[in-house]
Amino acid sequence: MIPCGLPPQLGATVTTEGVAFAVFSQNGERLLVSLFDESGETETARLPLPCRSGDVHYGLLPRAGPGLRYSLRAEGPWQPDRGHRFDPAKLLVDPYARAIDRPFRWDPRLAQHGEETVDLVPRCVVVAESAPLLAQTKPPSFIYEIAPKAFSMRHQAVPETLRGTLAALSEPSILDHLRRLGVSHVELMPIAAWMDERHLPPLGLRNGWGYNPVNFFALDPRIAPDGAEDLRKLCTTYAKAGIGMILDIVLNHTAESDVFGATISLRGLDHAVYYRHAQDDPGRLVNDTGCGHTLALDRAPVVRLAMDALRYWRSLGVAGFRFDLATVMGRTAGGFTPDAPLLAAILQDPELSQAILIAEPWDVGPGGYQLGEFPFPFAEWNGRFRDDVRRFWRGDAGMAGALATRLSGSSDLFAARHRGPHASVNFLAAHDGFTLADLVSYAGKHNQANGEDNRDGDDDSHSWNNGREGQTDDAMVTPARARDVRALLATLFLSRGIPMLTGGDEFGRSQGGNNNAYAQDNETTWLDWTNADEDLITFVAGLARLRRELPLLTRNGFLSADGDPPEAQWLKPEGSAIADEEWQSLDALCLMLRDQSDNVLIAINRSWTGLSLSQAEQGWARLLCSADGGDDLPARSVSLWRPG
Repeated sequence: MIPCGLPPQLGATVTTEGVAFAVFSQNGERLLVSLFDESGETETARLPLPCRSGDVHYGLLPRAGPGLRYSLRAEGPWQPDRGHRFDPAKLLVDPYARAIDRPFRWDPRLAQHGEETVDLVPRCVVVAESAPLLAQTKPPSFIYEIAPKAFSMRHQAVPETLRGTLAALSEPSILDHLRRLGVSHVELMPIAAWMDERHLPPLGLRNGWGYNPVNFFALDPRIAPDGAEDLRKLCTTYAKAGIGMILDIVLNHTAESDVFGATISLRGLDHAVYYRHAQDDPGRLVNDTGCGHTLALDRAPVVRLAMDALRYWRSLGVAGFRFDLATVMGRTAGGFTPDAPLLAAILQDPELSQAILIAEPWDVGPGGYQLGEFPFPFAEWNGRFRDDVRRFWRGDAGMAGALATRLSGSSDLFAARHRGPHASVNFLAAHDGFTLADLVSYAGKHNQANGEDNRDGDDDSHSWNNGREGQTDDAMVTPARARDVRALLATLFLSRGIPMLTGGDEFGRSQGGNNNAYAQDNETTWLDWTNADEDLITFVAGLARLRRELPLLTRNGFLSADGDPPEAQWLKPEGSAIADEEWQSLDALCLMLRDQSDNVLIAINRSWTGLSLSQAEQGWARLLCSADGGDDLPARSVSLWRPG
C-alpha cells in the first residue's frame, strides 16, 4: 500500500494506477486492508492505510483491479463505557463495498472480543464502476410489494435454477401477471446483504425478509448471484414494460444489533460515531428501532453514507425508495424534526429529490409516530387508512366518519403541509402483519412457529374470522370471507391516494394466521401460485382498470362540498344528505363525485342486509359490485355507479 491523493469517494475505487481505498474512522488509530487470494479463502496480507486526512484513512494498492477480494480491520481503543469497541481480530466489511462473495451468517464469535473472525465474514469484492442508468420518474398509481425470494420459490413457470432470485422476477410469467394486474411500480423488499438475528439459528429459523442489513450497497448473494448487474437487468426489463422499481431500504439499523451483537462493519470501524448513544451514558445504545440500536443519521459521516447509498441505487435504475422506520431519518438529539440533516440533504439533492420517496412514518422511540409530518415530496405509508378501513368492515361502532375521511384522501393528515391525496400510500395489508386473507380468517395472531411463545407480532390487528378461527370448509364462512376480501379491495382501489397491494393478496395468500412471519423462510411465506384464486385476480385487475379509466377516482385533490352541484357529496343510499348526528350510527354511505364531464357514485354497505339505491331508480348503471345479490347494494359490499 502506498500513499496517494485523497480519493474522490469512500470505499474501493478502481483507478488507472490500481485500487484506491478510503475509509472513515474518527476514533480509529490505524486502518488495515486484509487481502485474500482469488478463492477468497486465504488471507494473504494486512496492509495499513498510509494516509489520513481528517477522519478519512486512505492509500493506493498499485496494479490491483476489479475482482480483488479484501476486507478491513481497525485498531483503536476498547472502551465500551465510552462507546469505543475497536477489535483488530474482527474482520470488517467495507461499508462502501459494492459486492461481497458470500452471504453473512451468525456465529457467537462475531460478538466475542478478541476472537478472530476471518473464517466467518464475507470478503468484499472490488467492482468497476458502470455507466448509470436513467431511472423512471413517472409517479406511482398502483404499487405492488414483492418479497424477492418468497414471490417465486413456488412458481411453476419459473425455472428452478432462478427461483428465489431477482432474475426470476424478469420471467415472462411474472411480467404477464404484473401487466394483467395493471401494476405501475413494484416495491421490492430489501435486497442489500443481510444477516439473521442471533436468536434465529438456534431455533432453526432464517430471516426471509432482509430487514437486517449489514451493508447498504452490496446486494445479498442469495438473491443476486451476479450482484448489481442483476438489479440493473431487472430495472431495465421493467422499464421496458412500463413498470418502475421502488426499493425498500433500511437505513435505521444494521445487523450488528445491541452491545451483545456482532462486530462485522460499522461497529468495528467507529461504533461511537455511527450509532446513537445516550447523552448521559456514551456506553448505552439508544434503541428507537426495536433492533437494539439506532443509526445516528444526524451526523455528517452517517448522512454521507446514506446519501451515497441512495445515489448508488438510483444509478442502477431504481425509480425511488420506501424507507423502513423512516422516523429515524428525522431524529436528532432533540427528537424528530422534518428539517433533520438527512431529510434536508435528500430534499436539496438534484437527483434524489426527483425520486419517488415513501416513508414508513413511525419507529418505536419516543414520539415515534409521525404520520403526516414528512416534508413534500415524501409520500407516507398510511397506517390510519389500514386501521380505519379494517375497523369499519369489522363492524366497530362509529367508524363511518373515519372511513369517509380515508376514502376521500386523508386530508386530516396531509392537507396541513399542503400535500394532496397522493402523499397517502393506502394499504390494507403489507409484509408486516396479517395477509389480506388472514385478516378476515383469524381473530388473533398465531405466531407459535416463530419460537417466541406467540409473544411477538401485533396483538390487535383489527381482524375478524367470520365465525370460525383459521382454515375451514364451512359453507357459510368461506363465502363470507371471500365477500369481505372483495369489499376491502374495492374500498382500497376506490379511495383517493396511491393503492398498495402485497404480492399474493390478490389471489388469497395465507400465512396460517402468523402476523410476524419474517423468520418463516419456507412455505409459510412462499407464495402458492398453484392454488391462486383466478377470479380474485381478475377482480383486482378490474379495479385497477377502473382507476385508470375514471379520473374522478385518482385526482390529487381533496374533496370539496363547494359548487352547485358540489364536487363531492355524502349521501345515504336513499339519496338524502347525511346529517352530522347520523355519522356515528351509519352502516351504509355513498360518495357522489362530480366534475364538468363525469359523475360517479361509490356506495358502501357493511350491514348484513341488502339495500335499495336511489340512483338505481334514476337509471344509473352499476360498473362494479364486490358482492353478488339481487339488491342494488348487497350486504357487505362496495359498488360503483355511473349515469346510464
